[in-house]
Amino acid sequence: MNRLQSMQIFTRVVEMHSFSRAAESLSLPPSRVTRAVKDLEAFLGVCLLRRTTRHISLTPDGTFYYDHCRRLLADVEAVESSFPGSAGKPRGRLRVDMTLSLARLVVLPAIKDFQSRFPDVELTLTMADRTVELVQEGIDCVIRTGTPEDSSTLVAKRIGGFDWITCASPEYLALNGTPKSLEDLAGHQAVGYLSSRTARSMEWHYIVDGEDRCIRMPERLIVNDTDAYVACALEGLGIIRAGSYMVIQHLMTGRLQPILTDYSAPSVPLSVIYPKNRHLSPTVRAFVDWVGDVVREAEPAWRLA
Repeated sequence: MNRLQSMQIFTRVVEMHSFSRAAESLSLPPSRVTRAVKDLEAFLGVCLLRRTTRHISLTPDGTFYYDHCRRLLADVEAVESSFPGSAGKPRGRLRVDMTLSLARLVVLPAIKDFQSRFPDVELTLTMADRTVELVQEGIDCVIRTGTPEDSSTLVAKRIGGFDWITCASPEYLALNGTPKSLEDLAGHQAVGYLSSRTARSMEWHYIVDGEDRCIRMPERLIVNDTDAYVACALEGLGIIRAGSYMVIQHLMTGRLQPILTDYSAPSVPLSVIYPKNRHLSPTVRAFVDWVGDVVREAEPAWRLA
């Protein structure tokens, strides 16, 4: 029995709450994963996991062993990655989650550069705008706006930021008029954006005389996808308040027009988020550094002149 590999398999099963998902993330047959945990239990002479048809949980011995395995494996990875050999080079599978709009507009146009720099990395990009369970879903890091709610288990590294821009199509403004103040918004229609965190459409926040002012617009249409949100504005279906990187091209071509430019709003940090209790592997570190450079290079173009 390869004890180090068995420890790696065991910790992955615990973190993903599933033998099958652990096997998939490790590119191993499910039978190999099951056998490794059984052999480990036989070697230690204790039961590490309670298994039912739908659930896996740690026994007290399993909890004790898992905590030590996690620290030992992190120490091994930290030592190996400090040397210039293959252990310290970015390689293997990497799974990253981000919003569709950020992927389409910022990351994917530059992804060839990442592939040419790190040819041994197999990158999987998933695109969602929801709260994900990084460890349980086998995701190495996510790119999100703001900061994580659970800072005790997650690390957020800021890589850039953007501004909120309130805008609408020329057709909408010609038909409904252009609001000049926040009070005027009550007579207009907004396209709502459904928050995955609250299951409600998002409120709009502006800074007025140094204080935060919250606006809830009348809405006849609500969507939960950022690309659909912008598309609705382009079709003249209402006013939107979107991240500058999402609408800057449409503002430059005139398909959307900024409104209420005299009212500022808090800028939004853009961060890479990953589990705090994991040593940052060379592969994850390579992506974090690379995407940070990509965002910082693109960021000046997101500003209105």
